[in-house]
Amino acid sequence: METQKIIDRVEKIKLPIRLLIFFGVIGALCASYFFLLYQPKMKEINELKETIKALEHKIQIAKVKSRKIKRLEKQHAEVKARFQKALKLLPEKKEIPSLLTNITELGKNSHLEFRIFRPMHERPRDFYIEIPVSIEVTGTYHNVAIFFDRVGHMDRIVNILNVSMRPKEELSNVLVTKCDAITYRFKPTKAGKTRKKKK
Repeated sequence: METQKIIDRVEKIKLPIRLLIFFGVIGALCASYFFLLYQPKMKEINELKETIKALEHKIQIAKVKSRKIKRLEKQHAEVKARFQKALKLLPEKKEIPSLLTNITELGKNSHLEFRIFRPMHERPRDFYIEIPVSIEVTGTYHNVAIFFDRVGHMDRIVNILNVSMRPKEELSNVLVTKCDAITYRFKPTKAGKTRKKKK
């Protein structure tokens, strides 16, 4: 009965007013939805979009840095390998005697006779030390050339300088050859000496 009374009252309301009430209720519902649900969610969505954008930017930076790190690691490995190779060319002090022995053996194997083999005073340079050896040998030009070639193919750096030749005797094909063989070693740093003392 109550429902019927409500329906009767609504029917008595004029159509324009009923339409106004209908659209007012719809408007109120839409406004409630917009302000209570849609707007907060859109704000949250926009914040999440900004967060995603920032994270994507960080990921891009990380990828670039990762590529740089890989490139730097590769360069570091290459430099380290080159440094190890350079270390082989410049012997440590303890290896110098065996190196000098190798030079004399190369001379003897080249059929040369040593008259002088005299290590001279070491000469310090920036990061290495020169170790000169005064050499005088007798033998044919061919044998001297073989000796120099063999020295040039050693694993260690040995330079032959100040070469002079003269016949051992007049019209002889045996020559007296004088030269300086210079090899090198690394100059130890103060930091390296300190570390060795601490050990």
